[in-house]
Amino acid sequence: MKEVVVKLIAKEVSLDVSEVENSIEVPPKSEMGDFAFPCFGLAKSEKKPPVMIARDLVGKFMVNLPKEIERVDVDGAYVNFFVDKKILAGEVLKKVEEKGFGKLDLGKGKKRLVEYSQPNTHKAFHVGHIRGTSLGESLARIFRACGEKVVQMNYSGDSGMHIAKWIWCYRKYHKKEKLSDDESWIAGIYVDAVKGISENEEFQEEVDKINRKIESGGDKAINALWKKTRAMSIKSWKRIYDELGAHFDVSFFESEFEEAGKDESLKLLEKGIAKKDDAIFMDLKDFGLGAWVLLRKDGTVLYSAKDIALALRKFKDYKSDNYLICIGNEQKLHFEQLVKTLELMGLKDEASRYGVLPFGMVRFPEGKMSSRSGANVLYSDFFKEVVKVAKDGLKKRGHEGNDIDKRALKIAVASVKYSMLKQGPKKTMIFDPRADVAFEGDTGPYLLYSYARASSIIRKVKSARNSVPSKVGTGVPSLSGKAKVKISKLEDSEVKLVKKIDGFEDVVGRAYEGLAPNLIANYCFELAKDFNEFYHACPVLGSESEGFRLALVGAFRLTLGKGLELLGIEKLEKM
Repeated sequence: MKEVVVKLIAKEVSLDVSEVENSIEVPPKSEMGDFAFPCFGLAKSEKKPPVMIARDLVGKFMVNLPKEIERVDVDGAYVNFFVDKKILAGEVLKKVEEKGFGKLDLGKGKKRLVEYSQPNTHKAFHVGHIRGTSLGESLARIFRACGEKVVQMNYSGDSGMHIAKWIWCYRKYHKKEKLSDDESWIAGIYVDAVKGISENEEFQEEVDKINRKIESGGDKAINALWKKTRAMSIKSWKRIYDELGAHFDVSFFESEFEEAGKDESLKLLEKGIAKKDDAIFMDLKDFGLGAWVLLRKDGTVLYSAKDIALALRKFKDYKSDNYLICIGNEQKLHFEQLVKTLELMGLKDEASRYGVLPFGMVRFPEGKMSSRSGANVLYSDFFKEVVKVAKDGLKKRGHEGNDIDKRALKIAVASVKYSMLKQGPKKTMIFDPRADVAFEGDTGPYLLYSYARASSIIRKVKSARNSVPSKVGTGVPSLSGKAKVKISKLEDSEVKLVKKIDGFEDVVGRAYEGLAPNLIANYCFELAKDFNEFYHACPVLGSESEGFRLALVGAFRLTLGKGLELLGIEKLEKM
């Protein structure tokens, strides 16, 4: 219906269709209209006060008002449009049935590489990684839904000083222990290493020696231990990614780029782009970016040099219109230094397409977490607590069954992912298991419950009719042919739900343009609220409007389901 309003306005004003579309607003109250067009932006070109422009436009619109629009009126400098609700309802249901909210075309023909998650071997997969993984996965789904070809990449640290610390600590204090792919055991050794080195600075020399041996590959025993423990660490991620529903098309590791990173650093030095004192570094002070060290004094490679080599591999093997990296706020400067270095290397065009989306820290009611201390919250420990809260919530609601543990895990994942996506990526967030796993309010379980309720209504109606309505896979009965749905007088809650469903594609478009999954998350919550208001006000089974209401329930179910998919949240047919 918005398209009709846009077309009507575009005929009469000196703006193109996209400018009109971006100007249209939805009034805060339904009595003010369904759409509003502000005339302030036309004052300069029309050389008239905005109020007068609005009045003139209403006069022009009234000459040949489309059937979809009941009336237009003026409110100051705004033109308000009131649409025919029956026509709107029919068009919305038809759109859902025909399109199924498949691909939009905003990104058609574009390619994008998205890098996210980036856990380190030999360290904890912690709650911060969950936020980065959830954000990257959701964005990749949004890009793909908008027509882009997407490559999802994971880049993990499996070499460098943190590996040397782990191997040093294992050999010095834990070598009698059996190697394990248990996440807490792996992370515990790294925590011991940091603690031990902080208490005795002389140990750092031992660690540096091991780091040089790892990089050279000359020590067979150390190299074998690194390979074996690296594989175990990577294995521990599989269960995590399965639970989080994260998918990667390609995975790279830092060790693959050590040699190339060193070569590129030496080339930069040879060309006079990099400098050398004790170490080889990029002097970026003139750009307000400080110094960026590439190689240590002993010649070992820092992850800055490896990131240059990775960027070059991306440009060569994964040619894209955009390269997006989701990283923690604390790494923002590092990537600004990387982009500036790429520019100085003569890769201005490629660097201009190298985008970074920093995300805020995850905190808990009791404070922040740290990957360098025992205060770090491991993924496995964290989810044990969240699953327990979800399971207790199911039991309180009388839900039992053999699959309660499986459902509790899905609810826990939905709780965590939704809480991490409903806020803007750059904001620091606080996760409170008791509040965020609640079955009411602005939470993941509330969305799952609303979806399951819609599924339940469709099952009940189907059972009562003892027949399968057409398009039952989506829950939307056919709106064409013999199965046409009759739309009679609409209740306020029905109109509200119809209008909310109609706005879904707009929200997805804004989320795509703004790299903002939080817009879809917030929309899903508002949609679920409108549905539950409709559910309590308008009985479906046995009502005179049963056909239409069933179609509306189905349209809601499909729309919310698509929203959840874009957030990377698995749906539940039954809670």
